[in-house]
Amino acid sequence: MYPGDHAETTPDKPAVVMGASGEVVTYGEINARANRLARLLRDAGLSRGDHIALFMENQPHFMEVILAATRSGLYVTAINSFLTAPEVSYIVNDCEARALVTSAAKAPVVAELRGEHDIPAVHTRLMVDGASEGFDAYESATASFSGDRLEDESMGATMLYSSGTTGRPKGVRGPLPDMKPSENKAAAALGILFGYEQEMTYLSPAPMYHAAPLAFCSGCLSFGGTVVVMERFDPNAALSHIEKYGVTHSQWVPTMFSRMLKLPEAERTANDLSSHRVAIHAAAPCPVPVKRAMIDWWGPILLEYYAGTEGNGSTFINSEDWLKKPGSVGRAMATSLHIVGEDGEDLPPGEEGIVCFSGGGEFEYHNAPEKTAESRLGEGRTTLGDVGYVDEDGFLFLTDRKAYMIISGGVNIYPREIEDHLITHPKVADVAVFGVPNDDFGEEVKAVVQPMEGVQTSDALTEELLAFCREGLAGFKVPRSIDYEAELPRLPTGKLYKRLLRDRYWGQHDSRIV
Repeated sequence: MYPGDHAETTPDKPAVVMGASGEVVTYGEINARANRLARLLRDAGLSRGDHIALFMENQPHFMEVILAATRSGLYVTAINSFLTAPEVSYIVNDCEARALVTSAAKAPVVAELRGEHDIPAVHTRLMVDGASEGFDAYESATASFSGDRLEDESMGATMLYSSGTTGRPKGVRGPLPDMKPSENKAAAALGILFGYEQEMTYLSPAPMYHAAPLAFCSGCLSFGGTVVVMERFDPNAALSHIEKYGVTHSQWVPTMFSRMLKLPEAERTANDLSSHRVAIHAAAPCPVPVKRAMIDWWGPILLEYYAGTEGNGSTFINSEDWLKKPGSVGRAMATSLHIVGEDGEDLPPGEEGIVCFSGGGEFEYHNAPEKTAESRLGEGRTTLGDVGYVDEDGFLFLTDRKAYMIISGGVNIYPREIEDHLITHPKVADVAVFGVPNDDFGEEVKAVVQPMEGVQTSDALTEELLAFCREGLAGFKVPRSIDYEAELPRLPTGKLYKRLLRDRYWGQHDSRIV
């Protein structure tokens, strides 16, 4: 289960296919490219345990960078490709990257990585499909290195950033596996749970920097299958790709289901989906009517899991069990599941509390010992901060999400970062950000602003504040709308009583934020 082995036995087999363009990268090509980059990084002084950052849209070179790092004993941080220069700079510096690989499409953003947004520790800077000031052309820089395996290959790992409910995002770091890449057996579980095999064709419709697409694509390459990467999600294109490429496996978020279901009947039924055997989904709660409609349409091929980037535990449920337990995210896999009360004691079935796991993988939040400590609840139990309950059969039902976190279209958005930006505007005295209902995305970002004394609220003020947000935040973090209050409800301690605001949009049935 190593792409390098498949490169020797089936060098001409497609490893990666770009959905829209049809561009193909074979196993022989992706393996040689990964080896050349691995040797370049080694020649640049990077050794086991060092970090490399990847800031790139979905494109043909993405996975070879991941493979280069994970066969060189390096940590690789794939950065959200929609972030602004200040956000990219923070992550690159925080993860202590010594190398950065980007693309010509991201040249306008990386051009701003200087001055206050400088990345001084990054001495190796490569750009695919071109070269701008401060970056070497990736293709020519790697061309002089051998495409053969490193003599001292060792397993690397991803270190992806998962924002907390307060402050800046933090990297989720686990220990490096003590083995060679060819010895890695971790992908074997994908065969058991999701039917991964060498003849599979996997459709990846989501941005590759996300933890799930990255893991599932890497797993497909370990098995020797073909990954079809969508440059960007489009519901019609996704369905046509299933027929065109003979897709057997796929991975989705609920918003994608919703958009496909809303297509006109003629478009929904225009493609032959008979090759499609496994449709995996996670990342956000799937509304029961949406999932039921998908099972009615595609059949009982939907497989759902609940897990976090932290890898501390997970649950799994197939379509048959879900139809018996609608709304459940399944039972624990290879770990113990606990529901813990405020006193730290395990709660019985049916009682709601903090969702915890024990017996899972080790992790810490990079440069954030206090955040790491908050995830530990004693007796080996760790939590991501979600709330839920288990029934008598051990099936988990999530009844809330991480405090304050907004899940919009499967993407986690943390209000504190947006609040911290808006509060710096001279016309803003106080601000609260939270999620409000959105029929398409599940939630959208709402900001409620208390203007400075003497500032009149108006459409012009709203446009000014939204423009300010666009300057410092990625587009998906910018509020979709702004409302105004003369004074925000704060307790005498200074704590914002956010529930009083949020209830106006959600109602009492979903008002657990205090």
